[in-house]
Amino acid sequence: MIHFTFLTTDYLLFLVLTLLAICLCVSFRSQQFSVSWRQMLTKPLAMSSLVVLCFYITIGLLDSIHFRVPTAQGHHSIKVYSFFDKVIGESTTEKTYSAPLATHAYNKVSRLTPDGRIVRFYSALKHIPGHVLASHGHYVLDVVFTFLKASMWALFLWLALLLIWVKLSPHVTVKKFIRGDLPLAWRSFWITLGIMLLMIFMAHGMSGNYHVLGTNKIGHDVFYECLKGIRTALLIGSLTTLFMLPFAVLLGTMAGYFGGIVDDVIQYIYTTLSSIPGVLLIAAAILSIQVYIDNHPETFSSLASRADARLITLCLILGVTSWTNLCRVLRAETLKLRELDFIQASKALGAGHGRIIWSHIVPNLVHIILITAVLDFSHLILAEAVLTYVGVGVDPTTFSWGNMIDSARLEFAREPIVWWPLLGAFSFMFIFVLSVNLFADALRDAFDPRTRFGG
Repeated sequence: MIHFTFLTTDYLLFLVLTLLAICLCVSFRSQQFSVSWRQMLTKPLAMSSLVVLCFYITIGLLDSIHFRVPTAQGHHSIKVYSFFDKVIGESTTEKTYSAPLATHAYNKVSRLTPDGRIVRFYSALKHIPGHVLASHGHYVLDVVFTFLKASMWALFLWLALLLIWVKLSPHVTVKKFIRGDLPLAWRSFWITLGIMLLMIFMAHGMSGNYHVLGTNKIGHDVFYECLKGIRTALLIGSLTTLFMLPFAVLLGTMAGYFGGIVDDVIQYIYTTLSSIPGVLLIAAAILSIQVYIDNHPETFSSLASRADARLITLCLILGVTSWTNLCRVLRAETLKLRELDFIQASKALGAGHGRIIWSHIVPNLVHIILITAVLDFSHLILAEAVLTYVGVGVDPTTFSWGNMIDSARLEFAREPIVWWPLLGAFSFMFIFVLSVNLFADALRDAFDPRTRFGG
């Protein structure tokens, strides 16, 4: 029997997504927010970015279900696997570098022949089937056949899902779908879904016989590492937002609503915190937790739990150092809201301060909180890559795009240049951040009253 081993970050990630799902359900029940959501989903770019984000989130969730497998001795293995690892299967580890879709290693190896000569040659990869290595023609035919097979499976599944959706939606016809004459941007949704299915089937088919993005210095599959980095990016963005929002919302609304000495104290706190370079605070926190981990190894049962503790510390310190900007914005908006007639009427009727803030102030700040949180999400993903590059990011054993970029700087200095690890990390990060930014732009246009009503 497998033994489930949920890390702390697993619980926190599922907690964040549960809270997000609850907030979405509550907002859809509100007439004001439901209209804004529908307005946002009428934009093609918003619908397309939503499909891509759902793909990333699905991988992150599958990679957050951890367990240990039983060994022959009746115990459980020290290595922690995830459900995502079992879904895609473990890739073969090569000796060293290999280029994308290559059949042989990138570097030559030496071999001593029976007559005493040293011969240098490119060794065949362990991941490549024997019939492909037999001749170059088989290699080309195998790549073309895999592409056609993936395209057919993707097209079949896409058409099946599309037909089911059309049957279940009586107001949808093929003519309306082709013209794009639908209440929401469903055409963009299905086109993006088709492209994603094609890429998934192609990657799955190619990964069976080849390393899609090659291998790194120690022979690990780069495409596998790029996929594993999705979970780290999701954790950095979501957990940091979870730690940041309580500080920003509570202190921002209190400063704007009460004013006076409360406002002065809160302004002093976030002004002082903003004056301290964030990199110094992050470096101090990371070094402190690393010293604690080294001095208390018995507290952590595996390497995964050690890396997990460092990741949580990084998210916590990023949240502590990044709430000040949102706090300033909420304070300024609350200063305007508290002077409005419905707030003054509530005070005159004897409503308490807590009830006014929770029932009247915070609901009118939701659009600012939502827009800022989504915009900061992409900034935090990029911040992780920068911090890891300077040595104060996630643990080196953690799969992350920052670690891949950090190792790529040495690979660019060698001859010949190894470019595919950087390209893989950059591509996955670029698509993720671009989707988040496009979604945030549509969110701002739909929820910001000034944009929505042309103010």
